[in-house]
Amino acid sequence: MNGHRNAKLGLAGRHALVLAIESGMTLKAAAAAFNVAPATAHRWWHRWLEAAPVERRTLACLSQRSSRPHRSPRMLGAEAQERICEVRQHTGWGPRLIAGVTGHPHSTVHKVLRRHGCSRIPKPPRGEIRRYEWDCPGDLLHMDTKRYACFERPGHALTGVRDKTAAEKRRGVGHEFAHSIVDDHSRLAYSELAPDERAETVSGFVKRALDFFEGQGITAKRLMTDNAWCYTRSRSLRELLAERKVKHLLIEPYRPQTNGKVERFQQTMAREWAYGLLYRSSEDRRRALPHWIAYYNERRPHSGIGDRPPIGRVHNVCG
Repeated sequence: MNGHRNAKLGLAGRHALVLAIESGMTLKAAAAAFNVAPATAHRWWHRWLEAAPVERRTLACLSQRSSRPHRSPRMLGAEAQERICEVRQHTGWGPRLIAGVTGHPHSTVHKVLRRHGCSRIPKPPRGEIRRYEWDCPGDLLHMDTKRYACFERPGHALTGVRDKTAAEKRRGVGHEFAHSIVDDHSRLAYSELAPDERAETVSGFVKRALDFFEGQGITAKRLMTDNAWCYTRSRSLRELLAERKVKHLLIEPYRPQTNGKVERFQQTMAREWAYGLLYRSSEDRRRALPHWIAYYNERRPHSGIGDRPPIGRVHNVCG
């Protein structure tokens, strides 16, 4: 422990203090010069005097010591602490339930669990993160869909007003689906809102998206999607990709990280476009999407590509 949040002197300051006293300055004068109490100067000076040469050379004698007492006679015994940890391990209960079994106050149980590092159930270890990026725009496109609720007036999530009538709840205005495609290399994105995610809707969206990327000088070679029915069982999509000579790749089931670039794009789109502004209706939100997509592609800095907008990587492929 080399420092304390309320300490007036750091390690270098304590060293300067003892050197000043060693050079002939009195304890009181040194304390006043370094703006500390005489007792503080006395403590560090005597620790310096009592230290071995190696401790002085490494300044180990001037490091902060733990304020924990040498004895804790009121601390719970080792067997009782072991019993609390055992109950926690076998049941997963919290301090209050464990207190009812062991007969100790729940505050004591909580301190024991924290002391032994089992107050929270450890999270399972995450798998190895494998990052990749294709060399050129169009080598791989990522595609996914996200559902948004339609609304006729802003909801309580943004306004905090919970005054929706029973008639409004019964009527329901349904959902709309944001279909998105992101280029792996440049992060250039194309997105549309559709009333569903049927095979015909998906095929039409992919056709318009490929036309958009071709308009930017990007020829798609591969398209990666998840294993949704509208992607894997769509004849129209299969014929479209075969006509455009685009290879269809599927991610491993229950492994959305493989399609992570479009997943991350959807998080950004939801935070900045869908929920970042207060819209009067979902129709206003729908009209705002093309403007946000243009901002994302042309002006918004992207940290994954050196804080440049995606269009900068499209027009400057060689770096």
